[in-house]
Amino acid sequence: MVKQDEGLKRTVGTLGLSANIVNIIVGAGIFVLPAIIAGKMGTSSIISYIFCGILIALVVLCFAEAGTKVNNTGGPYTYIETAFGNYAGFLSGILAIGSNMIASAAVAIALLNILATIHPFFELAWARIGFLFILYSILAIINILGIKQGMRLVKINTLLKLSPLLILVIIGWKDVSIANLNIESFPSINELGESSLILFFAFLGCETGLIVGGEIKNPKRTIPRSIFISIGLVVLLYIGIQIVSQGVLGNELVNYKASPLAETAKVILGPFGYILITIGAAISMFGVISGDLLNTPRVLFALSRDKVIPVKKLSSIHKKFTTPHIAIIVYSVITYIIAITGSFEQLIIVATSSILLLYLGVALSVIKLRKSQKSEPGEFKIPGGLTVPILSILIILYFLSHLSTNEMVSAVLFIAILSIIYVFIHLFKKKKV
Repeated sequence: MVKQDEGLKRTVGTLGLSANIVNIIVGAGIFVLPAIIAGKMGTSSIISYIFCGILIALVVLCFAEAGTKVNNTGGPYTYIETAFGNYAGFLSGILAIGSNMIASAAVAIALLNILATIHPFFELAWARIGFLFILYSILAIINILGIKQGMRLVKINTLLKLSPLLILVIIGWKDVSIANLNIESFPSINELGESSLILFFAFLGCETGLIVGGEIKNPKRTIPRSIFISIGLVVLLYIGIQIVSQGVLGNELVNYKASPLAETAKVILGPFGYILITIGAAISMFGVISGDLLNTPRVLFALSRDKVIPVKKLSSIHKKFTTPHIAIIVYSVITYIIAITGSFEQLIIVATSSILLLYLGVALSVIKLRKSQKSEPGEFKIPGGLTVPILSILIILYFLSHLSTNEMVSAVLFIAILSIIYVFIHLFKKKKV
């Protein structure tokens, strides 16, 4: 059983947690996604969004129940560790940290690439290294100063990144041609599965937003509400974006795979629209990085708190700011190094499969926690017995089955290496005792 989060303050409410989840989910992908889905599904692409919305709803229901049963800092790691013990917790914690580090580094490089299109200064190697150092240093300082400061930045980022997308959807309706939305033929099961797999990854992020569990006010009520608000908003936003971009550009949408939303905005609002969406994309990427720096270091804190990794300093709480400052600094430094070396590119496949394995662990933990823990008043419980967790498990296994042989081998090797590391850590702790 995980220990309590001594020293952390519960200051995150429904609005803050909802913004935190939306900020992580709505990343760089949505700015290129419509063209990719249209290329696979044509005018029937909207079916993929609805189908994927249903699938992600099943998965987040598992997060909602697990999050009210286990509401300490750590998110998916804490749920899995509580249900299955230290070994499962170690694997899930490292998988969560590793995949998020890689994603943050990737988005940081993408942000630099966007800035380089604005000014060639950002193409210089020393300028990129310096910019990333300043970026990660400032974000680390903000998050060390307090959860309120970090959450305030997340709220601002969320508002700024959603604003251009909402403007595009709301104003864009007047330029939508119904003829461009006419579904000529329905997709096959394979086509629907392939496109939904891409969209499923576009919805990832709820697990990261819940890491601040030990700092959430009234978690039994706040966590389910925030999950439903954020996922509902994201599903509606994604559907609206696809309808407008498809309705405005029609068959031409697939020709703008680099920047479909910017091209859509150019038709609707002229050159200003193109600039607005480009700036929105940069803000969105910055928001993902800042959100990651707020959330993921707390998994390092939780691993140290539960003595899953033998580094006591990582669970230190700053006396004045009541934040896990050492964990934030360590996470920021490692992520910065990954970003400037670019070595993360070889690990992207492992990262994506790792997130699916995390989701699988959470769905399984719901089943285990129902058996091992008594329900308390106010806890959220998924209706329908075990139907939703079992469906979630089957869906995740379906997605994992679509990984290539090389991807599966990479994932298995990564887990094997982590298992060996865990054994050495376990032996080291035994010797110390």
